[in-house]
Amino acid sequence: MKRIVEIVPARPGWYARWQVAPQETRCYPVSLWALVEEADGASREVVGVDCAGQWPGADDNEAGGEFVRYLFQTPDSGAPDDAEPPSPADLRATGPRLQPVVAT
Repeated sequence: MKRIVEIVPARPGWYARWQVAPQETRCYPVSLWALVEEADGASREVVGVDCAGQWPGADDNEAGGEFVRYLFQTPDSGAPDDAEPPSPADLRATGPRLQPVVAT
């Protein structure tokens, strides 16, 4: 089990790209970055949580989606062509995926 060490908001322009079909990708804006570590403290990594509440390695990500990469586009250049923010109804239905945080 991993634990969250630190959370910081993501700056505008960061996206998480997911492969949802053989020839189709979808990007969601990254909402926050989380520094997570293994329970034994052996390794740490930074993961981005997108606005749909998904992150690489999560058990309850969108079915069939595989994380591809993070990408950055300056906010004035617009969103990627495959950007698809979830509807407000989708966000209300799923809500944030909260995990317990272990105090150190």
